[in-house]
Amino acid sequence: MSDKRSVRDVDVRGQTVLVRVDFNVPFKPGTSEISDDGRIRASLPTLRYLLEQNCALIVCSHLGRPKGRIDESVRMAPVSQRLAELLGLRVLQCNETIGRDVSALAGCLMGGDVMMLENTRFQPGEEANDAEFSRELASLATFYINDAFGAAHRAHASTEGVAHWLPSAAGLLLERELRFLGDALEDPHKPFASILGGAKVSDKIGVLDNLADKADLLLIGGGMAATFIKALGFNVGESPVEDDRIAFAKSLIYRSESGEVRLLLPDDVVVADRFNADADSRTVPVGSIPGGFRIMDIGPNTERQYCEAIKACKTVMWNGPMGVFEWEAFSHGTQVIAETLASLDDATTVLGGGSTAEAVAVLGLTDKMTHVSSGGGASLEFLEGRGLPGVEALPNR
Repeated sequence: MSDKRSVRDVDVRGQTVLVRVDFNVPFKPGTSEISDDGRIRASLPTLRYLLEQNCALIVCSHLGRPKGRIDESVRMAPVSQRLAELLGLRVLQCNETIGRDVSALAGCLMGGDVMMLENTRFQPGEEANDAEFSRELASLATFYINDAFGAAHRAHASTEGVAHWLPSAAGLLLERELRFLGDALEDPHKPFASILGGAKVSDKIGVLDNLADKADLLLIGGGMAATFIKALGFNVGESPVEDDRIAFAKSLIYRSESGEVRLLLPDDVVVADRFNADADSRTVPVGSIPGGFRIMDIGPNTERQYCEAIKACKTVMWNGPMGVFEWEAFSHGTQVIAETLASLDDATTVLGGGSTAEAVAVLGLTDKMTHVSSGGGASLEFLEGRGLPGVEALPNR
């Protein structure tokens, strides 16, 4: 997918460009104050590049899940205000996504102007990938740039449909995502390790299946480890287990034992008597998890084993925290893995989005990684080897 045409491959000078970004940013509860503007900042290289080409920009994004209806709590005005501050330019905020007034405004834009459309998901045609809505969006511009990797796994009008109506290309962020994730999957420097955590095996089955054929080493943590530990025949107490995935876990363990791939599972874990930040907790071997307790993090022996293995690798891909990192008592495994990756001098470290990116950001280590993906669901589907509709709609170089 890294052969997709980039904005740098085309002449966009003086054009009116529709730019699909992922500005689905979080807000402080009960306010219109953005709590993390990372997704807005991630789009700045593309927007600035286009402005340098004297383009007029029409920026669009979804925000929240209004499901085709106007929802005052997820209007784009606070986002366009923050974008204006970061660009140091005035950003004209539309009250609608399409229509006569929007078309009139778009027709008045000059090179260097920036206009933000209203939330694309206020329109029922967005998630339905409606051809007429796609056409109306496309009519506002002369060129289309998709820079929204975080939404590229959705076949929506503004991510997929509009690319069929306008000359199009990938933005710099999307190009970077495809390059780093693609290289890690298809041409990694060896040894190649994949660290997978998070709550459910079912969320990662496609990734595990795909990476088992590519990685030299798989390391398992997070809540999903309970299913693997049970597959080994151990009691896991009150830990949530996906019983319908135990057969899959056993098959992966068998593949490891037969030498197809090296699989590392926790040999000790931090357990708690309830799912609470101040629960009674203790560290125990995986074969001695007491009844009434549940797995909340990997233990210190597992941390040491995992870190030693990681240090020997040249490419490391990480998706999913090692424990309930939001609570200090169960954050140590995730912290140690992050710090180890940050310390590697000659390795490529690629992190999936979502909670993994959040954990690394909280630790202040984002800049120490080679690449931190901007897309949670999109990065998972990419790692599964599935095509992303928003990417596939773009032409090749």
